[in-house]
Amino acid sequence: MTRQVIQTDRAPQAIGAYSQGVRAGNTLYVSGQIPLDPDTQALVEDDMPGQIRRVFANIAAVAEAGGATLADVVKLHIYLVDMGDFGAVNEVMAETFAEPFPARAAVGVGSLPKGARVEADAILVVAD
Repeated sequence: MTRQVIQTDRAPQAIGAYSQGVRAGNTLYVSGQIPLDPDTQALVEDDMPGQIRRVFANIAAVAEAGGATLADVVKLHIYLVDMGDFGAVNEVMAETFAEPFPARAAVGVGSLPKGARVEADAILVVAD
């Protein structure tokens, strides 16, 4: 099976030795996205819902570059520095994703790159 690296300027550039996304067959794997503005590579200064929206916008940009949309997300992994922000995740997911919602895991972590409070990665299944 061939792998296709997915790259877009509409999402933050990788902060290390990884690709923004990799498509293998009909599956697209989107690397972890933190609330970075793709134009400045700086963390957005929004409240938590705004930061989560930025994370999902970054995932959407990589998905689009890989021939998909957020409607193709089958699994999300969300990492939170403060599990007290879980309610904000649910709020933003409800406004961003349509039913049937993707499967999801939310994990509390000690820290994230660049001092971010939230990160998410995604697995998408792309139609032929």
